[in-house]
Amino acid sequence: MEVYSIAMKHWHFLCLLGSLLLVVFADTFASAEVHYHTFNIQQTPVKRLCRTHNTITVNGQLPGPTIAVRNGDTLVVRVVNNARANATIHWHGVRQMRTPWADGPSFITQCPIRPGGAYTYRFTIENQEGTLWWHAHSRWLRATVYGALVIYPRLGFPYPFPEPKAEFPIVLGEWFDRDPNNVLRLAQFTGGAPNVSDAYTINGQPGDLYRCSRRDTIRIPVIPGQTILLRIVNAALNQQLFFSVANHRLTVVGADAEYTKPFTTNVIEVGPGQTTDVLMTPDQRPGRYYMAARAYATGQNVAFDNTTTTAILEYRNQPRQQARLRPLLPRLPAFNDSNTVFALNGRHRSLTRGNVPMTIDHNLFFTVGLGLFNCTGNPQRCQGPNGTRFAASMNNVSGVLPSRNSILQAWYQGNLGIFTTNFPPVPPVQFNYTGNVPRQLWQPQQGTEVYTLKYGQNVQIVLQDTAIVTTEDHPMHLHGYHFYILAQGFGNFNAAQDSAKFNLIDPPYRNTVGVPPGGWVVIRFKADNPGAWLMHCHLDIHLTWGLAMTFLVENGVGELESMLPPPPDLPQC
Repeated sequence: MEVYSIAMKHWHFLCLLGSLLLVVFADTFASAEVHYHTFNIQQTPVKRLCRTHNTITVNGQLPGPTIAVRNGDTLVVRVVNNARANATIHWHGVRQMRTPWADGPSFITQCPIRPGGAYTYRFTIENQEGTLWWHAHSRWLRATVYGALVIYPRLGFPYPFPEPKAEFPIVLGEWFDRDPNNVLRLAQFTGGAPNVSDAYTINGQPGDLYRCSRRDTIRIPVIPGQTILLRIVNAALNQQLFFSVANHRLTVVGADAEYTKPFTTNVIEVGPGQTTDVLMTPDQRPGRYYMAARAYATGQNVAFDNTTTTAILEYRNQPRQQARLRPLLPRLPAFNDSNTVFALNGRHRSLTRGNVPMTIDHNLFFTVGLGLFNCTGNPQRCQGPNGTRFAASMNNVSGVLPSRNSILQAWYQGNLGIFTTNFPPVPPVQFNYTGNVPRQLWQPQQGTEVYTLKYGQNVQIVLQDTAIVTTEDHPMHLHGYHFYILAQGFGNFNAAQDSAKFNLIDPPYRNTVGVPPGGWVVIRFKADNPGAWLMHCHLDIHLTWGLAMTFLVENGVGELESMLPPPPDLPQC
């Protein structure tokens, strides 16, 4: 009888626990919302640096609108292309679980939205919190078509850090005093490097240090002692950037929509595509202080925009005489300070113990870097080094986008002839990657090649920079996934020695990682999201030159491991 009584009590406890869990789940799903937006891609007169340009924007804004959602919410964004160029929108860092059709890279997951056309992106935010962003993913439209995507915790769930009193998106950009696509077209015609930008921007404005820009400099109001959250996005087209606020310390609490173990610094580096969330407490003498960003540039003899963009941190109720003084400018590292960047990257740790794959099904080794195509004929079209044309590649394959169909559509339809499945898992030729590379290895092969993964397989990739043309930091972005960054180093990766450096406990979990100049980085992920997923350098000129490849992840078993069918309004080529 006593045993029966205990069993009944246990049963009643389980029923009560189950009921409570059902209530929690019901509340969670009930709190999820569907957000509807319309993006009009259109020509807009935009004045910067004393001149007005007819610039392609979203809804007439530069940057475009900030979208705010909560973890678990669904986004439905109708994109109407009223510009004279093809367009797509990529939701950078969104996992797009089972919805690869909403990822956005032109000719990878969709054909572009033609002028006059429209397409609706539908997807759900799943287990992501923090700051991401969205941008065009067709040619160089990204130069002006971009905006922040803020993901708050579910209702009732706090931040894992003290609640800030206010928050501000800080979107870093790059401004060309001409049509960016004309800059691209000229570079593609000549085969040489593109002209560099004319300014960097903070929330669309260059700031005090540029001509005709002082009046529109962005100002961030703060109250002494009240901590704020800065959501920093690097939307620059071709440049990594240092960022700092004069006399103020920054506490990093998140990166790429993943919380991190907090660490404090006076400067951060953000690669194109990356985001960083920082807490900052205004604890200085009331006044005005510059926040500033300028280039981190590592390529030898590679031109870059060596200017500085600023915004102003303004204390409320500051003394009148203080308001008349010029703001203090922060000290930023030298443009080529790779040691500072290496040290900053090494401080990133996941907030909780990561679910790092321990058994590896695909052990891949990808060289990433520049190259040159031999060139004959019209010398105007051979203005790279020594009469060549610039190229870029991964494992000696210079990626070429298809034009008759997207890779995902072709794969789904069984349309042969759009791509091949022979992307090499290792370099075709092994060499001293960061040493004196023989010239016969400088010219890559062109191709539209993919690497196929089965659902659920674990992947490790060594990303190795090369010294072909020049060593350089490459911000590598993987669509559809976050990955664990196990280790980084300079020189050539040595598995026997460098595997001992792997952090398998709390490695950072990101969607974009900088490969150190003349160095390597090791990442791991589980292929748990079926679809076609682009991996590429987020310096857009390198993507244009071919520094890209695509993973095809096959469906698993059952509906929850399979991608959804394409939407009826998916653009056709």
